[in-house]
Amino acid sequence: MSTQLSAGGAEVTVDQENGCRISSLRIDGTELLRQGPRYGAFPMVPWCGRTANGQFRDGATVHQMPLNHPPHALHGFARDAPWRPAGASATEAAFAYDLTDPWPYPGRVTQVVTLAEDSLTLTMGVETYGDSFPAQVGWHPWFLRNLTAGGPDAEVSFEPAWQEERGDDHIPTGHRIDPKPRPWDDCFGMPHGVDVTLTWPGALALRVTSRAEWVVIYDEEPEAVCVEPQSGPPNGLNTLPRLVTPVDPLEVSTTWTWRRLG
Repeated sequence: MSTQLSAGGAEVTVDQENGCRISSLRIDGTELLRQGPRYGAFPMVPWCGRTANGQFRDGATVHQMPLNHPPHALHGFARDAPWRPAGASATEAAFAYDLTDPWPYPGRVTQVVTLAEDSLTLTMGVETYGDSFPAQVGWHPWFLRNLTAGGPDAEVSFEPAWQEERGDDHIPTGHRIDPKPRPWDDCFGMPHGVDVTLTWPGALALRVTSRAEWVVIYDEEPEAVCVEPQSGPPNGLNTLPRLVTPVDPLEVSTTWTWRRLG
């Protein structure tokens, strides 16, 4: 089962049975997202990117998550689970997911998908049913590198304040370095909010914004370019924990705004 939204020339499909991912985003009939059950644009929750060795500490307790990308735990596990629909209109839909084993804390995740003629806004929230716990949220869109066969490659434009130095194990070392040239599988700091523009020359410009302050850019595969706004850096459950408390839930949004070219 999936949910369809439309506004003007924009059409969105949400596959709530497969991790509440955006399985399709079409502008004037042109698909922007890489197709397939692992792709589209999926939520990363209750952590983003890699958690080192699948372990994180909460106080004196060390919790072990499944190693779904050995030797690490990758992108949370809500992307692999069905979500419940929680209301929809022609241009907006809401979904919910209950945190459960192997996550050690009871809680709920919500995602609201809002479509306009020139933008898509995704809003995700995490709340606890009991004890406080560290968590992260983010999104992992697989934007097509080429919108048409033989078309020009997407160009990435952004001005990060720093790049998180990455160790051989793909875990940030804790050092901030000057941004390096592509190819990237790297996390960048944008302390004034994520602001990245993808441009397909002659076709479309799409701007990804968020008040989140980190973005991972992944462009090492020929089919797609990933622009991933997230509430903390990879391994952030350990290095920069953001506690979800009964009075302070975690909520983050990202907006993708497009402009037709030519």
